[in-house]
Amino acid sequence: MTDIEPPELPRGIALAWGVAANPQRGPKREMSVEKIVDAAVELADAEGIGAVSMAAVAARLGFTPMSLYRYVTAKDDLLLLMQEEATGLPPESHLEVDGWRGRLLALYEEQIILYLRHPWMLSLPITGSPITPNSSAWLDAGLAALEGTPLTAEERLAVALAVTGHARWCGIVQAGYTEQSRGSGLTPDEVAVREAALFDRVITAEEFPALRRAIEDDVFLSAADPFRFAVERTLDGVAAYIAGLDRGAERADPTEWIDLDPAEVAGDRRLREAQKVVREAEKALRAARKAERQALREARDRVARAKKSV
Repeated sequence: MTDIEPPELPRGIALAWGVAANPQRGPKREMSVEKIVDAAVELADAEGIGAVSMAAVAARLGFTPMSLYRYVTAKDDLLLLMQEEATGLPPESHLEVDGWRGRLLALYEEQIILYLRHPWMLSLPITGSPITPNSSAWLDAGLAALEGTPLTAEERLAVALAVTGHARWCGIVQAGYTEQSRGSGLTPDEVAVREAALFDRVITAEEFPALRRAIEDDVFLSAADPFRFAVERTLDGVAAYIAGLDRGAERADPTEWIDLDPAEVAGDRRLREAQKVVREAEKALRAARKAERQALREARDRVARAKKSV
């Protein structure tokens, strides 16, 4: 094999690790990358990620936008550093919990708290593996929790990512409810009641029978945590898999990735479009049948009233 020179670190990642070259000169000695990032995080926490721009951050610090570019040369780098700052290090309290499962659940809960504290993080796109220090520390903590298990390195990574995915999805939904509460002036419980009422109004047994039954069972007003249930059941599966390995069961093949062929994807798209047309036709048919049933009921009512009047 020939020696391949490692790629140069992008400036945002280099800044996160503290290995980027500092600007040769700046507008004032008080300016620094850290102060720029802190100001941007405060702005995002207060007004949302849409309020963050180089101009807005500069104004918050009392400098011109161009002066910031001496330290952070692109907004994408600023967003990366904001995410790194807001992420922080995983709390050491998870190390006080016994067992791989307990530690992963502790990390899961802390990640949700993190997303609720900084909901704007959830709107940032995922562009690859976490290469910054704090993000790497969270992944490291998840992998470390599984070190005493018979799982391979690939399997430990898969489990750690699954728990992170559960936390992110819970954070997205919970942050959405929090935003609704803030915008409407309603409490989270009142938002849930309003949402359940809306579902009850539009979901019919004819179109969505399973969802209608769920609504009638008050699932949207339940105190149960569906996200905790889901992550617990995921970990049940991991525990069962580990128990199987201990009994000598065959290990799963981690190379069974989904291989998508572009032609198949295009075919699937056409299939989905055709299915959409079919669903719309079925919906129109259900609406027509509903109107027909309504017309028949009205006709029977008129006949009944006519008979009474005779």
